[in-house]
Parts: sequence; C-alpha cells; structure tokens
Amino acid sequence: MPRNYDIAELKRLDVAHHLPAQQDYKLIESMGGSRIVTHAEGCYIFDGDGNRILDGMAGLWCVNVGYGRDELADVAAEQMRELPFYNTFFKTVTPPTVLLAEKIAKLTGYRLPHIFFNASGSEANDTVFRMVRHYWKLKGQPKRTVFISRWNAYHGSTVAGVSLGGMTFMHEQGNLPVPGVEHVRQPYWFNEGRDMSPEDFGLVCAKAIEDKILEVGPENVAAFIGEPLQGAGGVIIPPANYWPEVERICRKYGILLVCDEVICGFGRTGNWWGHETMGVSPDIIAMAKGLSSGYMPISATAVSKEIVDVLKTGGDFVHGFTYSGHPVAAAVALRNIEIMEREHLIERTRNETGPYLAKALATLNDHPLVGETRSVGLIGAVEIVADKVSGARFGGAEGTAGPMVRDLCIENGLMVRGIRDTIVMCPPLIITTEQIDAMISIIRHALDLAAPKLTTA
Repeated sequence: MPRNYDIAELKRLDVAHHLPAQQDYKLIESMGGSRIVTHAEGCYIFDGDGNRILDGMAGLWCVNVGYGRDELADVAAEQMRELPFYNTFFKTVTPPTVLLAEKIAKLTGYRLPHIFFNASGSEANDTVFRMVRHYWKLKGQPKRTVFISRWNAYHGSTVAGVSLGGMTFMHEQGNLPVPGVEHVRQPYWFNEGRDMSPEDFGLVCAKAIEDKILEVGPENVAAFIGEPLQGAGGVIIPPANYWPEVERICRKYGILLVCDEVICGFGRTGNWWGHETMGVSPDIIAMAKGLSSGYMPISATAVSKEIVDVLKTGGDFVHGFTYSGHPVAAAVALRNIEIMEREHLIERTRNETGPYLAKALATLNDHPLVGETRSVGLIGAVEIVADKVSGARFGGAEGTAGPMVRDLCIENGLMVRGIRDTIVMCPPLIITTEQIDAMISIIRHALDLAAPKLTTA
C-alpha cells in the first residue's frame, strides 16, 4: 500500500527547495509545485490527487518491464546486504558487474565484447566522446577529433552530451557545442522531405554526412554518432535505406560508427538493439534506460575488440565514475534482462504489441489534425498539423499543438510527451492490446478537445 503523504506540504517543499530536471522553475512555482507521483503498478502511475494515469512514456523511455516488480526490489535488497558498494578503480570489481558485462556482450553477439559502466545515458555518451578521441590518438592519428551528429539529436545533458546532440535551445545554455562537433540534417521525412520519396530522402540525408566529412577532411573525422531512431527528437524514424548508407559512408572513410541505444535498446524496437532493426553494425553503442527498466541508475558503453586492443597500448584510460559498475545497479540490471528473456518481451513486442500499436495508431490518420502516425515496435508518434496536405503547422511554426494535446491527454488519464507538434509514446513492453486501445482512444479524445482551441487561436 502507498504511504499516506501530505501532498500539499510536499508541493510546498517542492517549490521551496527542489529544482526539477529540464523545467521552467517559474512555471513550476506558478503551478504550486509539480505533480506528486506516489506509486505505480504495471503500466499505471498514481498521483497524490488520486489520479490513475496510463504511463504511455514508461517513466522516461525506460520502465520496460513495468512497475511493481518485487523480484527487482528483492535482488537489490539482497545485494545491498551482501555488498552495497565497491568501486572499479582499485583493480577491483564485484560479481554482479562482471556477470552483467558478459550478459551485455552476449546480447551483442559478442561483436562488442567489452563493456564500460556508467550511471546515466549522458555519461555513456561522455565516455564515447573521450574514448573515441583517445583511440585515434593511440592509433597515431591525433587529428581525428571531430564527431559528426545530427540537428535535433539528443545525446544527453553533460557538456559532451549536449554538444554531441543537435538541439540548439540546449546549446544556448552553456555556450555549446564544444569545438570538434559538427551537425548535419536529420532524416525527418515528414517535416523536411515530402517533396521526394522516402528512399530518395534517405540517400540525401546520408549524403549530407559524406559532404560534411569531405568539408571537414576525412583525416580529421573520428566518428559519426546517431540514435537508430531519434527518440527525444520526436520519434524520427529514418527511411529504410538511410542507416545502411550511413554505415557504407563511415566504412569508406574509416570513421567509427556509434549508435546511441539509450532509448532504442533492450527491446524497444522489437529487437534487443535498435541498430539490429535498422540493419547496421556499429563499432560502439551507448545504452541506459531499459538496461535496468529504470529501477536503478545504470548505463553502459559497449565497445569492439579492435578499439579495446588499441586502448590496451595506452596505459591507464583515466576515465570513470564513482558508481561505474555499481554492484546493486548491476544486480538489478541483470535480473531485469532475465525477466525480459523469461517473459519473451522482445518477441512479443516484435510480433504482437508492436504491430498492434502501428495498426491502432493508423486509425488516427483520419483525424483532421493528424498529418502522420508512425511507429517501430513500441515507440510511436502522432504528427499534428493545421493542413493535412501541406503539413502546415498551427500559427505558422512548430510548437503550438504538441504541448496542448499532451496536457489534454494527461488530464484524461494518459501520460505522453509533447515534442514540438508531435505526441510521442513509449509504453512499457508489458502493455496489453486493450491498454493500447485505451491509449489511442484518449489521444483521439484529446485531439477532438484541442481542435477548436487550435483553429481559433
């Protein structure tokens, strides 16, 4: 049973003392404090005002096995009693950390057999940033420092993560990106490529990477980094030919290929890895979120043998965090993976619930506000437009409709995310077809409620 909290007092304390992540502090103050989420079960969260909300975002793209898994709490408690913490700095390691490293390596088919642990996806990409540059220096090519990424990409909130990402509003806070990061266009067909076929657009976007390589000089480029599909960018699903062409270009110029699997990994796209779904073989992958289903903070960077063989020639790799390979987080992550395997959640996503979500989303295409629906596995999006033919946005620019429809969804019992004029969803992998139907019903109702407000604004 949930504890009996004084919700009014918690909201007061929230405003007085707590600085929430990626929020407008003045707005939170004007609201009288954040929504207090008190407990959760399965696919539902519950707030202090007594609302039950279907969690269409799996927390923050992460609670893949759903809420209320007692065995994850039990394994955490067991590990805490046995060994709550030890570091990996002193030529030491703990059993859960080693076992988890081997498990992740196995999930890559041992293509990426070496695992570096961190506590967040941002830290995993920070590790990528330093490791790749160090690798090229040890290879005798110290000029290879430049990363190529995409506009509107998200790779975390550290200085390196924000720099690798392509969100300009984040760059503006902190005078970022740091030198040595270049950005190219994103494969966002609906918004940027509808004057050509998806196939032609995919090749155009991939060519933008090659053009940037030639502009910078291949001898200066270290790596290309990208999410298999851009999650926080708005669930941007590239044309099918995009990623194979990107890999071809990277191999042509001897550039490392990095896939950010923080959102896409651990079954989200219907395979263990998003890069499997997209048909490419990266040299490095970053992962987090679904690794522990959010039950403990943990992330990892999986690295090829060729890269690690070079790193072995350089003495200490002086990088790492206090909680790199935390034994409790590792024990929970290991059991989380066991649950996904035991319950066949990846296969279920690929063969049952993922196709069902795609068909359910498609029923919204007849709505006058919907320009496009799209999904892969259990991650999807609804594009909101003022004109279905031209794709024009309300108010002549992106960003008006998404927050409005999101808020209406939440008011009606569904947690989704509004990204510009897109509603995105990423439910737990345990979601049922009946719950998917409920999601779609609430989204349609929210669109109906938003229509008169948007058209008269």
